[in-house]
Amino acid sequence: MDAFSEPVRRWFGGAFAGPTRVQELGWPVLARGRNALLVAPTGSGKTLAAFLWAIDGLCFGVSRRAEDGDAKGSEVPPGIRVVYVSPLKALAYDIERNLQDPLVGVVRAARKLGVPARPVTVDVRTGDTTPHERRRQLRRPAEILVTTPESLFLVLSSQAAANLRTVETVIVDEVHALAATKRGAHLALSLERLAELVDGSEPQRIGLSATVRPMDLAAEFLGGDRSVEVVDASEPPNIDLQVVVLVPDMEAPPPPETLPDGGGWPGGLETSGLWPSVFPRILEAVRRHSSTIVFVNSRSLCERLAQRLNDLDERTRPGDDEEETPLARAHHGSISHERRREIEGALKAGQLRCIVATSSLELGIDMVSVDLVLLVEAPGSTASGLQRVGRAGHSVGERSRGLIFPKFRGDLLECTVTAIQMQRGAIEKMRVPSNPLDVLAQQIVAMCCDREWTVERILALARRARPYRGLTRGALAAVLDMLVGRFPSEEFADLRPRLSWDRGRGVLTARRGADFLV
Repeated sequence: MDAFSEPVRRWFGGAFAGPTRVQELGWPVLARGRNALLVAPTGSGKTLAAFLWAIDGLCFGVSRRAEDGDAKGSEVPPGIRVVYVSPLKALAYDIERNLQDPLVGVVRAARKLGVPARPVTVDVRTGDTTPHERRRQLRRPAEILVTTPESLFLVLSSQAAANLRTVETVIVDEVHALAATKRGAHLALSLERLAELVDGSEPQRIGLSATVRPMDLAAEFLGGDRSVEVVDASEPPNIDLQVVVLVPDMEAPPPPETLPDGGGWPGGLETSGLWPSVFPRILEAVRRHSSTIVFVNSRSLCERLAQRLNDLDERTRPGDDEEETPLARAHHGSISHERRREIEGALKAGQLRCIVATSSLELGIDMVSVDLVLLVEAPGSTASGLQRVGRAGHSVGERSRGLIFPKFRGDLLECTVTAIQMQRGAIEKMRVPSNPLDVLAQQIVAMCCDREWTVERILALARRARPYRGLTRGALAAVLDMLVGRFPSEEFADLRPRLSWDRGRGVLTARRGADFLV
């Protein structure tokens, strides 16, 4: 940690026993101003590895922007300095909370040492951000912006884009969850727009992932046409995993009336198949642990399971137990931000025993209090399964424990294969989409709403993004023809043109009203 200031070293030494492997390997790379992809297990300190170097500069008023490979210090002008991009809103708010410890701790350490330090503020911009807060962020932006790919696109397409001219660092979390999707292609173009917008040298790009293969492809997605150094601190999964089958014959499960308490389900729901056998076992596992997350693959099952667990717990709870709080609560993307934060906080504080969740809690959420994860049916992929089980024992060196409950016989095969692959760490290879033209069209309209663009500049910007490396002039021209109203068929005649194309100058501008369509 020699490159850090004394207050940062003092705070870190008081908070942690020492740097983790990804921090030891990553900080020298980041200190040289290199773009980097940090790959390390869940709970290994990747996020702090990415943020701490930037925090050091922010607290003590020096720029970390690198030129010619050397970090140079200078006075920091007002504006956003660090942009953190999360694939999930829940993770964005979790990061905001977790940043308070280093931000407050470093300033306190500086004061004890008599070193001047400036407080650093954090803004969160997601779909949950209120109009009042967005207006405040426009007028008085924080130094750190925590956001999602979609909200970053909206900021770039608004007046608030001017606040991004001072950005020095961009952190993309859970790279694997974005790179293989159209959301990733959309983000890649947004990052290129941000790089063109900033004053001076481009922002340093830092990617984070616990489960990504191949790493070189993920690095290409992160950097586009720039070099990215891969910091590989990955380890074999440290998990205790079991596939649980509770009946001798999954095609002929025992009838509910032969099970204790008639299967335990009031109301006549989930009384066929394996449900009457599985859910009492889930209840038993939840009761035997202080905090549990149960992952399911749909919002409807998430709500039903949480309700049924509470119903069964109430029926079978000892008579002298006067507990009034529910045993389990549902957590998914349709729940309001305030309610999600309340549920997460209750689990962390020990006030809630169980959360039933979809993928809304899968990525990166810091749940250090969770000691068991249950998966109802196969998770869909090895990477997804590792992310989910990794919510248990989410600390350095801790073993993560998980149980998988197949829902039917065919699901048993998928659960077994996935469990074997998870124990081996055999993550599926991802593929980056190639030239998704619908995404490109939306970004082009947004770009032209800000100012006029030449066809050549649009082509050059798009090709810098990894998903559009092979974009041809013909494909771009076809997209532009569509956007200016030259449709291939009269069936599209009712569609409104979004842009105007001055072919003599090769310049594109937005038509009136196009900004409402971004």
